[in-house]
Amino acid sequence: MNDGTDYRAILASDTPLIDVRAPIEFAQGAMPAALNLPLMNDDERAAVGTCYKRQGPEAALALGHQLVNGDTREQRLTAWREACLANPNGFLCCARGGQRSHITQAWLKASGVDYPLIAGGYKALRQTAIQVTDEQVKKPMVLIGGCTGSGKTLLVKQHPEGLDLEGLAHHRGSSFGRTLQAQLSQASFENALAVDLLKKDAGRWVIEDEGRMIGSNHLPECLRESMVRSSIVVVDDPFDIRLERLREEYFERMWHDFATTYGEEAGWKEYGEYLHHGLFAIRRRLGLQRFAQLAALLEGALIEQRRTGSTEAHYTWLAPLLNDYYDPMYRYQLEKKADKIVYRGTFNEVAAWLAA
Repeated sequence: MNDGTDYRAILASDTPLIDVRAPIEFAQGAMPAALNLPLMNDDERAAVGTCYKRQGPEAALALGHQLVNGDTREQRLTAWREACLANPNGFLCCARGGQRSHITQAWLKASGVDYPLIAGGYKALRQTAIQVTDEQVKKPMVLIGGCTGSGKTLLVKQHPEGLDLEGLAHHRGSSFGRTLQAQLSQASFENALAVDLLKKDAGRWVIEDEGRMIGSNHLPECLRESMVRSSIVVVDDPFDIRLERLREEYFERMWHDFATTYGEEAGWKEYGEYLHHGLFAIRRRLGLQRFAQLAALLEGALIEQRRTGSTEAHYTWLAPLLNDYYDPMYRYQLEKKADKIVYRGTFNEVAAWLAA
């Protein structure tokens, strides 16, 4: 039985955590298996913090009990009880394993529920996550490179030692990379990465050749340093195969996701804005005249897709965008790492090479 101090086992097994910190703290950084059921909301926490600074700990504690009382206390206690019963193998967690988790634990016990807490709280789990990442990224790595649409992410996902950084970041890395899942805070992204590393505990890592940033998340420095020293395998797939992959992912699937999430009308508007925003984000690098041409082609492709349901008209702007912008940029970046390239081949050849 884990006493709340075997942090690695808790993280690796996705042990449920009832996190009683305020929503603002939870948003800044949390563990993947945590559920936020705060003892105090943001305003209550701020008031207690101010009281602590001005009048000391006893006055702050008294104010906390005054703010979380009556119906408010009962509602929160009911939510904790339900969560405890639904997750009998979980733990309570606050910032440092101090008063908030102890108060929650005492209130639960008085209502007939005996539930353990994380010694050292979120801070102890966070330190463990940082240590895990530091250790795991020292293992050998193989990076998968290749131009946009080469299926790099798919190769990573289907490999048992693959580490899907874009999946963890909820972003595909390019200006069109957003998904319908909001990106996590930087600390939460790092925590999710650490948990994935801990669960897989591979002998080596297979990772996509990423830049420093994936959307708004940046890779931990220790991981970046290991990636810079690592070997690269490059996927060289024919242009038409790459176009087809991108059509499927960015037009077929994204339109389906927007329609499912927002409904037909609102989803269509969101989908169109997503594509236009992706192009707009790189307008300066394209040059304003080229940007205007591609934006007009994009708008025409959207009209055609709306009219016929076909996404093939998007090739009119996607093909030149790859030829004139993404491919030259990636090839230039790859040239600077030429000494690290150990293999080149088609998607299937690289998959076989990695398996061997």
